[in-house]
This record gives sequence, structure tokens and C-alpha cells, in this order.
Amino acid sequence: MTATTDGRRARGDASRQKVARCAADVATLHGLDSVSVGRLATATGVSKSGILTVFENREAIQLAAIAEARRVFIAEVIAPVWSAGSGSRRLTALVESWAAYVRRRVFPGGCFLVTTSAEYGAQHGAVADAVRRLEREWLDLLAADAEAAGGDGRTVAFQLDAFLSAGSVRYALFEDDEELGLAVGCALDVIGALG
Repeated sequence: MTATTDGRRARGDASRQKVARCAADVATLHGLDSVSVGRLATATGVSKSGILTVFENREAIQLAAIAEARRVFIAEVIAPVWSAGSGSRRLTALVESWAAYVRRRVFPGGCFLVTTSAEYGAQHGAVADAVRRLEREWLDLLAADAEAAGGDGRTVAFQLDAFLSAGSVRYALFEDDEELGLAVGCALDVIGALG
């Protein structure tokens, strides 16, 4: 009997996904550095040995959390509005979709990109590099649509990311939708100025 026929592979994949998602959730509340096998075992019900069977070490779990957060971000923020067309129309849709993702508390501590970027901004290594790649993808997406709308891509991406990051932090800190609404309004003003 092979791993495929007896279900071990499917169970391993399910455990890997469950643990990675939980690690991403924990990261938004307590930071990626707080992710531990013990904490994840308690939160998921997967045994420590089960976790260590599907992940080589803590760094592998952190990298899986980032990959899972990327998958969730694409599914929740980008994919629903991708057909909006390029330029200011899609930028507007992305900002609104991002705000809905934060309001729904898809991750309990707010936007994964915001929390991990702050945590890993001055760090080095594989986890920090993965966080940087994830943030760079988001910035590049914003910049491409800003350029399609006739703006300076790098500047507009910076402005949008700055407003949205501040909105995410203040929404989590003050539990006040007006703070998030203010950030979204500022971001939409930047897009509106593109013409």
C-alpha cells in the first residue's frame, strides 16, 4: 500500500495547510517570531510530532505561514477584483477589496502584510526575505496599475500602501471603522487624482 492509497499524503497535506493557516493567524496577533510547535499543537489539535512530521523545523513553519498568507491574500483581495481592468478602476477595486478583507478579519490581527512587514523590516534571513517578496509583489501590483492610470507607479504605490498600512494598524489598535474608512478615503483620493 502506498502513501497515496492509504491516505497518509492527504492527511499530511491537510495537517500542513491547517498548521500553516494557524501560524499565519498567530503571526498577525503575536508575530511570526512567536510561532512555535507547542503553540500550534495546542491551537490546531495536531500533535507536536504530527507537526514535525510535515515541517522540518520552525523556519519551515514560518515560511509556510507566509505562503499561506499569500494564497489567502490573493484569494480574498486580488482575485475578486482582477477582472476590473487595469489602471485606476482596478486600483480602486483593490483598495476597496483590501478594506473588506481587513474588516472581515480574515486574519485576526489585521493585514498579514502590514504586521509581518513591521516585524521583519530590519531582519535578515529566509523568513525576512519571504516577507519582503510578499510586500514587493503587492507594491509592484499597485505600481503597475498606477502606471497604467498615468501616474508615477512607485510614488502612488508608496502612498497607497502607506495609507492602507496606517489604516490597518489604527483599525486594530482603536477598533474603530472610522480610522480604516479615513485611510481608504485618503487612498481613493490619491487614485482619483490620477485622472
